[in-house]
Amino acid sequence: MSNIRVKICGLSEPAHVQAAAEAGAAYVGFVFFAKSPRNVTPEQARDLALAAPPGVAKVALVVNAMDAELDAILGAAPIDILQLHGAEPPERVTELRARFGLPVMKAVGVADAGDLAALETYAQVADQLLVDAKPPKDADLPGGNGLSFDWRLVAGRRWAVPWMLAGGLTPQNVAEAVRLTGAQQVDVSSGVETSPGVKDVGLIRAFIKAVA
Repeated sequence: MSNIRVKICGLSEPAHVQAAAEAGAAYVGFVFFAKSPRNVTPEQARDLALAAPPGVAKVALVVNAMDAELDAILGAAPIDILQLHGAEPPERVTELRARFGLPVMKAVGVADAGDLAALETYAQVADQLLVDAKPPKDADLPGGNGLSFDWRLVAGRRWAVPWMLAGGLTPQNVAEAVRLTGAQQVDVSSGVETSPGVKDVGLIRAFIKAVA
């Protein structure tokens, strides 16, 4: 499974960015969402992004962000990819790609087969898809809730763009998730934390090693 690309999301300490990169992460993600325990400011994100070595993609996770917020983030931090984790319609994906000239990854929540159509739609406009567990109706956070979905729903599926599996992944279950889905990329946030927003270097290493 050594060709599996790993994204460690919700990082908030430069040392953890370095540790993720050294362990083999292909992507590091920073959350810009006030309700999240992983929320960082554009200024903090600059220090985090600069801690990532060349070749590691720096991802900004935003939720229904307005242009001004994105201007502030991208003006402060060297970001490589925008990850849209809200209810952004396909038109907004197209608009942001054109405005900022960056690849856009669109997160799509999956709970049952009825949610798969949205993946087809966004595959026509985004550069990548993040196939995540759909949050509960009363959830404060659109992701990072530690929930998984029935991976068999996406087993063997392919879309017009690369995709990444997310939602409830841990060092203990990620190898099985990859085996069941055929995912070539995986994303983790809460699964490598000791408490919400607190990353653990040992868990980061264990997660990446599990798919190495």
